[in-house]
Amino acid sequence: MSWKLSVKKNFVAKEPVFIEGLPGIGNVGKVVVDYLIEKLNAKKIGSLFSYDLPNSVFVNSKNLVQLPSIDLFHVVIKNKDFLFLTGDAQPSTERASYELSETIISFLDGLATKEIITLGGIGLEEIPDKPKVFVTGNNKSLIKELSVVGANKKIFGIVGPIVGVSGLLLGLTKIPAGALLVETFAHPMYIGLKEAKELMKVISKKYSFKIDYKDLDEEISLVEEELETSKTKNDKNKKVRYGKTRLNKDLHYIG
Repeated sequence: MSWKLSVKKNFVAKEPVFIEGLPGIGNVGKVVVDYLIEKLNAKKIGSLFSYDLPNSVFVNSKNLVQLPSIDLFHVVIKNKDFLFLTGDAQPSTERASYELSETIISFLDGLATKEIITLGGIGLEEIPDKPKVFVTGNNKSLIKELSVVGANKKIFGIVGPIVGVSGLLLGLTKIPAGALLVETFAHPMYIGLKEAKELMKVISKKYSFKIDYKDLDEEISLVEEELETSKTKNDKNKKVRYGKTRLNKDLHYIG
């Protein structure tokens, strides 16, 4: 394996739920997981490293450079363990994506993980007014549970291949796993904040998370105002930031 997983020695978890949110279309998965980590006060317990991460650095909010990273966070809610995976980038090659997924699954198998949830976007040509959330996976019971709390399970013909870790985790594991995919704008600079909120609603219902959306709602309003202003001016040369947000300073991921 090309991936090295480092976990705190004193880390203990029993039958956790694992939720993945790496960068992708609309960055919706990363927005959701980063927001949940913040609001649920999850603590970093490990990280993954490989030379198959992008060969770049990025500038953080302290004006310093740092290497791209993929990190694991943990929180206990009502005696239930939850693990979150977030990061700055997806693996740079298809083989590395498989190897990262297998490394994660091996770790989760050792914890007798209860279920896996991966997050992603379905790319559209325009920003959706009312983004829909769809669900697929490797386990009919889990798919049904996620459909009951707001996801549409009639996904065949709606989405093509689920690329990257969000898809491979479903296909490579025997752990019950489901992917929640939300409609979003397929523009490389777009950050789907309102779409991410729809994903978060489904997850919060499923796991009884009590999430305060105030910060997210404020950012959504700012972005929508900016987009509306751009349309009104009809300035073709205007550069719209498509959701550059204060919530996460590192959302402009590498890759």
